[in-house]
Amino acid sequence: MALPARPGATTAAPSPELEFAIQSAHALKYAVVPTLGFDLRIGRLDGGAVRSVALNVQLRIAATKRSYAAGEQERLVEIFGLPEQWAHTVRSLLWTNTTANVPPFTGSTVFELAVPCTYDFEVTTAKYLQGLEDGEVPLEFLFSGTIFYAEPDGRLQVASISWDREAEYRLPVAVWREMMDRHFGDSAWLRLRRDSFERLYAYKARNVLASWEDAVDALLLEAETE
Repeated sequence: MALPARPGATTAAPSPELEFAIQSAHALKYAVVPTLGFDLRIGRLDGGAVRSVALNVQLRIAATKRSYAAGEQERLVEIFGLPEQWAHTVRSLLWTNTTANVPPFTGSTVFELAVPCTYDFEVTTAKYLQGLEDGEVPLEFLFSGTIFYAEPDGRLQVASISWDREAEYRLPVAVWREMMDRHFGDSAWLRLRRDSFERLYAYKARNVLASWEDAVDALLLEAETE
């Protein structure tokens, strides 16, 4: 049997629930490093006001949710192995973890979530994205963090974002390529250990080659003619 409420007692309102959806994505034009902007729609289910959100986002590539052409399979061997193994080796890839502070809103808002990207081919996700020819990249966004809001009497309250909040989005490969072309043009970035660089530098000087591209091309030609 439920006990009657004490005179003057108030019942705490339930914590607000948020929902998330990615509406679109674009390459940021004026970013110092390659950066994707995801237009993230955040809505409070009861339509109330939110003072701010301290948002944590985990971004994953759901690699099993798309098909791959023969050329893509060749380029992705380093990640997933030979195509006949893919039924067991293709898996989701962690892209990044990022944070953001969402400003006040009532009901819903669209917030630009900035995700810096790397062109370092030592990073698995960079290898994966470079290996795709066209189509879309299936992404999964997993959200956590803290909601700051006010009770009807004005008292500031704090609540956690429900652990099951997530969103999916299919990023066009063309958007990723546009971003990288804007920063790197017709070039790619390759990191070498210092001892490997010194050996390449010595080879370039010894053969009086004008550029690093000439040095790499000469080494590749030697390897192909052996």
